[in-house]
Formats: sequence, structure tokens, C-alpha cells
Amino acid sequence: MDNPDVGPFYHGTKAALEHGGLLQPGLDSNFGAGRTANFVYLTATLDAAIWGAELAAGDQPGRIYQVEPTGPFEDDPNLTDKKFPGNPTRSFRTRAPLRVTGEVNDWKGHAPEQLQAMKDGLARLAARDPVAAGRCRL
Repeated sequence: MDNPDVGPFYHGTKAALEHGGLLQPGLDSNFGAGRTANFVYLTATLDAAIWGAELAAGDQPGRIYQVEPTGPFEDDPNLTDKKFPGNPTRSFRTRAPLRVTGEVNDWKGHAPEQLQAMKDGLARLAARDPVAAGRCRL
């Protein structure tokens, strides 16, 4: 599970997190009410973190945090093996905690029509394959 990417790393969510706090597996998932996250996800691209913040469950505003892995991490197979071979989104997952080292406040979200198109695509996927849709995240 060792990965040569050195970051910086980000995590997009709608949760309010504290500087120095830890994101850990076993908590509620960003992507599905009542789901437990088996992994924590991180990315080395701001764009992927923006998608995470925009698509996370909840009504709160999206937030993007700078994070630091505390253990090994691997390519996120839900993206790299299925959507983007070669991992151009630099998206990863880990079973080790992520330490929050800061918050990115000056990010700009996707255009409303682009965000809606992504949500519509995820809804179509959920209608065809709910299990796959539950694993799909950015």
C-alpha cells in the first residue's frame, strides 16, 4: 500500500473538522446516509477535492482540508481501475487516519450545470447499480 505521491493532499467534505484532528475509517461516509466508511480518502489535486466537497452528503457548505496521511495509502480503485486508468486525479484511500493540517478557503466550485450533470450521472448509476454507486466517489 505504499505510494510514491508526496502531495500536498486534500480531503473534500461537508463536515467541520478541527486543525490537528484525525479523519478515521469507521465513521459515517461522506457518500451515503447510514454508511460506514471502511477507508478515508485523499487526493493530491484540488479539483478532485472540490468534487468531494460538492458531492458529499449533507446540507452544509462544502469544505476542503489539507491532510497528512499517518500511514500507507493506495490508489483509489473505484476511480483508477474503473474511471481513470493511471490515476490522473491522484485519488487515494487508506485505513490509517488522516491528520487535518489546514483548510483551503479560496477554492471555487464547479459551474452549476457541471455539478448538476455529475449529480445526474451518479443518479443514473444508482438506478442501474446501487452497489457501484455507493462505491463511486471523487
